[in-house]
Amino acid sequence: MGLLRLLATILCVLLAACDRPPETALPLNYRTTPAAEATPLYRFAVHPLHNPSKLAEAYQPLIDLLNASIPGARFELEASRDYQAYEAKFRARGPEFLLPNPWQSLQAMQLGYRVIAMAGDAEDFRGIFIVRRDSPIRLPADLKGKQVSYPSPTALAACIMPQYFLHEHGIDVNRDIENRYVGSQESAIMSAYLGDTAAAATWPPPWHLFQRDHPAEAAQLRVLWETTPLLNNSVMVRDNVPNPVVDAVRDTLLKLEDSENGRRILAAMATARFHFAEDATYQVVDAYIRRFEREVRPVEQR
Repeated sequence: MGLLRLLATILCVLLAACDRPPETALPLNYRTTPAAEATPLYRFAVHPLHNPSKLAEAYQPLIDLLNASIPGARFELEASRDYQAYEAKFRARGPEFLLPNPWQSLQAMQLGYRVIAMAGDAEDFRGIFIVRRDSPIRLPADLKGKQVSYPSPTALAACIMPQYFLHEHGIDVNRDIENRYVGSQESAIMSAYLGDTAAAATWPPPWHLFQRDHPAEAAQLRVLWETTPLLNNSVMVRDNVPNPVVDAVRDTLLKLEDSENGRRILAAMATARFHFAEDATYQVVDAYIRRFEREVRPVEQR
């Protein structure tokens, strides 16, 4: 009987152990500060001025400064492979902050973004035509029957303004020339360098960067014409970003030119300074685009 009672006791202990819930593993590390994910993240999406790696090289110092200067917020640079990918992002109201071209600024206004600054001086925003030094092109009429490369049909300084320049000089850009949209500023310039197109349309910052990064190739190219200037790129914010964050970002941008570090950041972005701006500032661009679409073509190629 004693043996049977002992076996019964052991069986009861084993069954009771099976009924207990499994132990929860304790964390190996404990945090004394909130997780990084608890700090709001704000994405700063810059339109494709350069390829993603060069864009990061130019704009990451600004993002680093925002992260160092604005407590309680994290900022992250967001690049895009081309203009169409960038425009899809703000049409989905993805990034909290944008640095779009002026035409994209008008589109973003309709989606709940507003302008808080202008990036650079207005007189620096102009289109330029690049050709090989041995090119026989001298007048706009010499482009008839030839190819011109652009980054995108929606690139304002690097496509819309150059096409309007040609229109004003008697070129029907829909019939007299072949327009090639090659995806990026550098690709447009390289098309002219390689002889794939007779001319490339771009604007000064990518051209200066190309001269710096590809001096041998740039030495074989020259600027042939330039357009009249318009307003420069904007900085925009989505309508649900808290006002204290918006004010802090704007203040940081407007004060960059006041410090040595800020001037280094501006130089990396090939931006002279940031100016205060708002939606109404860009109404002159709206009038320009309306005239372009009436006289030349729809901006967006359907």
